Amino acid sequence: MTTSALRPVASELEAWLDMHGEAIDTGQDLAPELLPRLGQAGLFRVGVPFDLGGSGGVIGDAIEAVANVAEQSLAAAFVFWGQRTFIEYLLQSPNETLRTRWLDRLLSGELAGATGLSNAMKYLSNIEPLQMKARLLDHAGEHDRWTLDGSLPWITNLRPEGFVAAAAFDHASEDGGMPPSIFAIPHDMPGVTRSVDLDLIALRSSNTAALRVEGTVLDRTFLITADAPAWLARLRPGFLGLQCGMSIGLARRCLAAVGETSPISRAAVEDETAELARELDDLTHRLKEGVRNGTFVSAPAALFEIRIALAAVVASAVGLEIQVTGGRGYLRGQTGTARRMREAAFVPIVTPSLVQLKNQLALHRKAHAA
Repeated sequence: MTTSALRPVASELEAWLDMHGEAIDTGQDLAPELLPRLGQAGLFRVGVPFDLGGSGGVIGDAIEAVANVAEQSLAAAFVFWGQRTFIEYLLQSPNETLRTRWLDRLLSGELAGATGLSNAMKYLSNIEPLQMKARLLDHAGEHDRWTLDGSLPWITNLRPEGFVAAAAFDHASEDGGMPPSIFAIPHDMPGVTRSVDLDLIALRSSNTAALRVEGTVLDRTFLITADAPAWLARLRPGFLGLQCGMSIGLARRCLAAVGETSPISRAAVEDETAELARELDDLTHRLKEGVRNGTFVSAPAALFEIRIALAAVVASAVGLEIQVTGGRGYLRGQTGTARRMREAAFVPIVTPSLVQLKNQLALHRKAHAA
């Protein structure tokens, strides 16, 4: 793992992930430890301003930190992404009350933050309607209250020990034509229920479950934004950028595994490995630059293309690792190749999936041509 002052991965955490990577992927016994360990290593503070309890830097540093963890465990990086993305929601929200209420506990890893906005990101791209509904209960200015209903089938980091989840809600027509808004939903509010963990084939320590709200009443102090479409357009580069960190780290680890094999095996794929490494470096640079300078806010298609290209690099990199590892990779406990195969299989389907992004790009090109 690469480390720096702005990308701290404690050696204790690195050793723990290296020792338990398989168990974190295939079981749930270590799930309670995962988030606190990431928090104790200071990872959630990367890219967060000093005056808010962070370690400074920019979101590109947080992307790199996610990549560093993904080199050891994609399940751990998936949890990291969910937590750090939720933290970004609070950093970008106009609601200072939310930061005062939860930011310290989120940064330390004491409280889990669940993004819950995959449905909203698909809504933003006209892929699917919002699945959650809000109805104004009391109209009292700063003391407005809403009744919330709906369910989301797949949210990561719904930690049973305590979580707060973000979700986007469509408003009833009688609410005065309000645009969709986003609420922060605490786990212990009446009407909030979490399913048992989904029966995933991998990433099983990620506390991934379904969330349901039935008649849950929240006031304006729980509102992340009152204008979800505009706010999501600004947040999407960070959401996808941090997500891309998982692909970057996994691809790096696969290429590193190729370099750890015998000279004869390495020589057979030397040119392909070098080309993939160059492409990975270029995509990583373009991703960080686009997130930093705001290009992706007005040109999301460029970000979609990078996400798709990174997934292709992951597929090629794990393919090379399989080739050079040979039969050892098919033996339990001999290498991490089998786990990385499972991890790589997740990259195309994490929301927004490659199919969804490719459809969006096709529509974009069609509209541009017209």
